[in-house]
Amino acid sequence: MSGAQEIRVLVVEDDPVAADAHALYAGRVEGFRVVGVAHSRAAAVRLLDRLPVDLILLDLYLPDGHGLALLRALRAAGHGADVIAVTSARDLAVVREGVSLGVVQYVLKPFAFATLRERLVRYAEFRGAAGEASGQDEVDRALAALRAPRPATLPKGLSGPTLEAVTRTLREAREGLTAAEAGGAVGISRITARRYLEHLVTEGRALRAPQYGQIGRPELQYRWRESGR
Repeated sequence: MSGAQEIRVLVVEDDPVAADAHALYAGRVEGFRVVGVAHSRAAAVRLLDRLPVDLILLDLYLPDGHGLALLRALRAAGHGADVIAVTSARDLAVVREGVSLGVVQYVLKPFAFATLRERLVRYAEFRGAAGEASGQDEVDRALAALRAPRPATLPKGLSGPTLEAVTRTLREAREGLTAAEAGGAVGISRITARRYLEHLVTEGRALRAPQYGQIGRPELQYRWRESGR
């Protein structure tokens, strides 16, 4: 985005730690500048009344109202800022309503920097498209930049379907799992399961800790990292 005007970002997130992380992430992407952080719907409205904002990174669970209620109010007031929902909400009815209100992307918590960077880069490509389209193909390409982000590249030797199976198994295990337990549940070896579990830890989606109280060396136990929502 060299030479292009910076995209001004407002982070709306009630968790101060998460808000700082999202602001840090967005500020690391070339062409984006964070102009404000709000921890509530009311604070977001105050900032939007005095700051020019191009893009809102919007949490949907705010202490004084739902994020989509904030967005409806902004649209009614004539605010045209684009919105990327940064949330743990997986209800597809909420997703559909968000799309109708102008949410251009969804980023599910928890996520790594690379995930948000990918969405922001795609958004910048879409926003940067200018002029009149020559035909349907060009319109489709512009929309594809926004709607079809490139899938994240997995480390060599890991497969998407197996990662989904391990992820699902770990999410359902309230007390956590060892690599042997995860492997047994998914139908893969302990060593293979550990590679997938370690990948989830690296991506910030899982936590690990030694499991004590048994004879011999303590075994690592993995737990899904809940976002608190």
